[in-house]
Amino acid sequence: MKPVVFIAGGAGGIGSATAERFLAGEWTVVLCDRDAARLADVSTRLNVASAITADLCTKSECTRAVQRAVAEHGRLNMLVNAAGIWREGPVDQTSEDDFALVMDVNVKATYFLCAAAIPHLRTTKGAIVNLSSDAGLQGNTGAALYCASKGAVAIFSKALALDLAPDGVRVNAICPGDVMSPMLEFQAKTYGDPTPESYLAKLLAGYPQGKTARFIQPREIAEFIWFLAQPEAAAITGACLSIDFGLTAGK
Repeated sequence: MKPVVFIAGGAGGIGSATAERFLAGEWTVVLCDRDAARLADVSTRLNVASAITADLCTKSECTRAVQRAVAEHGRLNMLVNAAGIWREGPVDQTSEDDFALVMDVNVKATYFLCAAAIPHLRTTKGAIVNLSSDAGLQGNTGAALYCASKGAVAIFSKALALDLAPDGVRVNAICPGDVMSPMLEFQAKTYGDPTPESYLAKLLAGYPQGKTARFIQPREIAEFIWFLAQPEAAAITGACLSIDFGLTAGK
């Protein structure tokens, strides 16, 4: 029986790239996303085993989605929490609705998907990868809300790794820099001042590569996640793993 990976945020850039990598590795892939149209497009294009539409901002939907995946495929070997949302702006101008949305998608969904998956991962000695961010390791100007959410994911992953280590279940957080994805495109279009191009240029200017700086590709994150699913990664748990061209290395 093939191992099964459940990918939350499966219709996004990192989620869909991760699905492609696990399909290439002959895993059974279950995609979950709240955007039904995009999820249908991605699942059809990749021919994944299951596509589950769910609003993961509620505990009940997290539980339902994981239970459906296990019911359909008989097991769960890996959970990838790749769903994420971005909002930026001054703290004193943050709306309560934006705060709730970012925390629900980035933190609550991650927490309760893990909760739903744990009993099944104990059985398979499986693994969890949560997507944090460089913004989960250091402060980013103008992005305190996003930093708060991704910092929570990073430390939650460490604590959960300690809890599950005796059960043989590994938990890690991946902390990417800026990834060329629909979320980055949203950032640039929504917050670009004066233009989306100037927004992206300002981000790249913060990287140590200087004029040769580029954005990370989703497939690079997917390859990192794939490695963490392998037996060779057995010693890696409780880690916040940067893939950011040195962005968080220091100044």
